[in-house]
Amino acid sequence: MTESPSRLANFFLRHSSVRARLRRLPVLGALFAWIANKILPRGTLVWAQIQNGPGQGLWMRLNPRTAEAVQQSTGEPQMQQALVEHLRPGMTFYDLGANIGFFSLIAARLVGSSGRVVSFEADPEIACRLQENLQRNNFSHAVVEQKAVWSETAPVSFARVDASASPDRGLGHVAANTSKSSLLISVEAVSLDDYSLSHPAPDMIKCDVEGAEREVFQGAQRLLREKRSILLVEMHSPENYRALIQKFAEFGYSCRNLDENHVLALPR
Repeated sequence: MTESPSRLANFFLRHSSVRARLRRLPVLGALFAWIANKILPRGTLVWAQIQNGPGQGLWMRLNPRTAEAVQQSTGEPQMQQALVEHLRPGMTFYDLGANIGFFSLIAARLVGSSGRVVSFEADPEIACRLQENLQRNNFSHAVVEQKAVWSETAPVSFARVDASASPDRGLGHVAANTSKSSLLISVEAVSLDDYSLSHPAPDMIKCDVEGAEREVFQGAQRLLREKRSILLVEMHSPENYRALIQKFAEFGYSCRNLDENHVLALPR
């Protein structure tokens, strides 16, 4: 990034709340958004520190267009609180669908250097950003697995999301092989049961996999039965919610809704 875009990106970050108010104005909001898109390249990234919450002081390389919620820690506060309440030094944490690593970074701080964080992110570009964020904060006890998590260990088709719709490509998902798109790529997938045979099993799992949560836990039945990991799951449909609540109950878990989309499942 050249010096000029960098300065402009930092200006956007400092005045993010003002920009948000301007975008809501009739007519002028659309004009302002158009001007912003012209003067600041869509892929611009800048290093910034998280200002609030359990991640306060941690560094992340952010897109100024989407940085405010991350920098101010306003997104998914119940999820953040669940990590604070349940993660302890020395624990192992799996982050499924880690994206650029907001929750991975918080978890790495909470488990400390005696613990371990494994961040699964299938999108190769986002996995690189995730790795950069972990390295910037010197979290050598956190590793990135550029893989999808699925019901079995095998290649799967993964649909990336256009950066114009999601600058951090946070909506990428495993797709049917029949899908036709220039954004469809093949990635390695792994089941949690297979992965945990040769790696430390997780004490806690955060799962945000854009609709694939049923398949993820179909491939984790040994883990649920033997390790009894704490589960923090985003549900992407009512059908997935009903199926997983039933599955977790069958494995002896007690479930609590954190909000309309997230469930915390604790072994009884």
